[in-house]
Amino acid sequence: MDNRVDYSYINAFISGLIKLNDPLLTEMKEYAESRHIPIVVPETARFIEMICAIAKPRRVLEIGTAIGFSSIIIAKALDSECIIDTVEVDADMASTAAFYIRKAGLDKVIRIINGEALDVLQCLDKPYDLIFLDAAKGQYPQFLPHCLRLINVNGILLSDNVLYGGLVAKHGTVEHKHRTIANRLREYLEELFSADNLITTVVPIGDGIAVSYRKV
Repeated sequence: MDNRVDYSYINAFISGLIKLNDPLLTEMKEYAESRHIPIVVPETARFIEMICAIAKPRRVLEIGTAIGFSSIIIAKALDSECIIDTVEVDADMASTAAFYIRKAGLDKVIRIINGEALDVLQCLDKPYDLIFLDAAKGQYPQFLPHCLRLINVNGILLSDNVLYGGLVAKHGTVEHKHRTIANRLREYLEELFSADNLITTVVPIGDGIAVSYRKV
């Protein structure tokens, strides 16, 4: 028996309240949809905007650029008064992101690093005020030590898609093709919630976003 509660109608309602008035972001959304490229959903994008408006991070790290949609949202939320490093493994995707970032006039704010996330993370040594994790879900536990090393005290780690269609919270056996990712995301969440230097919660919008505040 599937014991998940279906809140999709709530997400759809919230999403319908959010109007995307920026022509470039609208163009990017249509581009992503036409090519089945995953980008943050409207309710998650608005949540990230709100976190940025409250926390006002000066240095931001994004793991998983795609076409640059969320990088641009973050930069616009901060009035471009920030530095954003964003990591993307796919060279073609990084090229598309660079095109849109230049079009947005944010190429001096957003720096794209093309490479495997784990390799790049090992080379980074300056702390960040905000980290947005939106990359390969099965690698989240491997990303976590680097995120904890790179996040400033009083910084925020946002981890997207942590509920994996509800499968992370599902009772009973998960289909084999989804089991590994579901288990790794469950492990990741358990590590976030058990870390002494973090205060973590999960907001069930989009596909679930974990919010972790670095205490010490």
